[in-house]
Amino acid sequence: MYAAIMNTALGSLLIKADDSAISSIHFLKDSETVPELIDNHLINQCIRELGEYFAGQRVKFDVPLAPKGTEFQKSVWMKLQEIPYGNTASYGEIARRIGNPKAARAIGLANNRNPIPIIIPCHRVLGSNGSLTGYAGGMENKSYLLALEGKATEG
Repeated sequence: MYAAIMNTALGSLLIKADDSAISSIHFLKDSETVPELIDNHLINQCIRELGEYFAGQRVKFDVPLAPKGTEFQKSVWMKLQEIPYGNTASYGEIARRIGNPKAARAIGLANNRNPIPIIIPCHRVLGSNGSLTGYAGGMENKSYLLALEGKATEG
């Protein structure tokens, strides 16, 4: 397992990978302890791509991903990656896209467990009325990411 910290406008991000893909990105809290930091080429690629994203120079990520979760969660995370940069979708829309229109609440739970935020863009999911709703990385960060992408929101 490899790990590195990237400092961003949102605070420090702990990025983890194995030899084949990025496995997680975590918003660090000040009091958190971090594992031994050893980077690899994938972490370096991820840091470069995230830097380009935060600079407004990247709208799509190429680094390979391997999020760990249930099959349902993985299906949701795949659909999230289909939401284009600068666009949003509601929990209900995502539920319909996975073929389970009554699963909006379960979509919210899967979003909350997204191990690779920003790259798997759970910040692009809004309430049915377009309002900001929960974000595991914090509402300020969700608002920041949407503003970075040029998407105005209510709430």
